[in-house]
Amino acid sequence: MMRPPGTGVWVLVFSSSWGKWLVSYGEAGLRAIEFPGADAREVSSAVPGCVADWHQLTCRVLQAILEGRSVLQRPPLDWSGATAFQRAVWEALLTIPTGEVRTYADIARQMGRPRAARAVGAACGANPLPLMVPCHRVVAAGGWLGGFSAGLSWKEKLLKLEGHKIAHSRLVLW
Repeated sequence: MMRPPGTGVWVLVFSSSWGKWLVSYGEAGLRAIEFPGADAREVSSAVPGCVADWHQLTCRVLQAILEGRSVLQRPPLDWSGATAFQRAVWEALLTIPTGEVRTYADIARQMGRPRAARAVGAACGANPLPLMVPCHRVVAAGGWLGGFSAGLSWKEKLLKLEGHKIAHSRLVLW
């Protein structure tokens, strides 16, 4: 199966013990990661060398994340469809270390937009690269999990993997 003509998008699979993830690349880099259970799509069999290299790195990074390890290197991220605000939020998410969390308000303050917590939440929800851009590490005030594009059960799994205790959709802060 080939990439659809003229789209410049390649879809590949990352297989893990957590399931099969669909990973999409554009000509500028990694574009999207879909959690296991996403609708099946055709995957690309012939890809340019740079895409094959990016995919190998992506698989290593995703495996490290799913083992609770920190990531030092990522493939190029293609945020060409994002707004400037979304890019700023996603850049801020990349600064959250493994095992730590921030609130939506923390991210808004970090960006110099202290009243933009809801907009930060919307940008997290629009993040096409969950795990790679760790929106799961952003929670609501008081430790409430907030939302997550793949569902709260995935957010809970990922936070527990990084050492957090969770009870009743809330981080245990003591």
